[in-house]
Amino acid sequence: MIILAILASLTAIALLCWLLFTMAVFALPAFIGVTVGAWTHGTGAGIPGAVLIGAVAAAFTLAAWHLLIAFIRPMWLKLIVAAAFVAPAAIAGFHATHGIVKHLMPSDGWQITFSVIGAIAVGITAFVRVAGMATAPSPSGRDLARA
Repeated sequence: MIILAILASLTAIALLCWLLFTMAVFALPAFIGVTVGAWTHGTGAGIPGAVLIGAVAAAFTLAAWHLLIAFIRPMWLKLIVAAAFVAPAAIAGFHATHGIVKHLMPSDGWQITFSVIGAIAVGITAFVRVAGMATAPSPSGRDLARA
């Protein structure tokens, strides 16, 4: 029974790590959506209004990112836009890793070390995913011949 619990725990940890790496790209839209939703709730819009306005703000942020990546030509400007999405992902990776390792090791130095390693891993993964979404397929020679 203990072996089954250990395997279930490892499976849960693997699932949560996969979820963290998958959702890291959307850390900035989620942050903006939650911030705008909290501000909206504070102004008296109520919970349904705050959820709706927060979701719209998050969707607008994601749509603006897609448009910026699609229509900006200079590579340095695309890197700045990508960095705006990667930085919150790395911060989220730091805090997620820190939340895990603070239960596993007593040393503050090692907690920070592993948290920084987790932040770097999540940041690199987010950058690779952002760069993968930013690349548009180049037209083939066959399509140019028809035009």
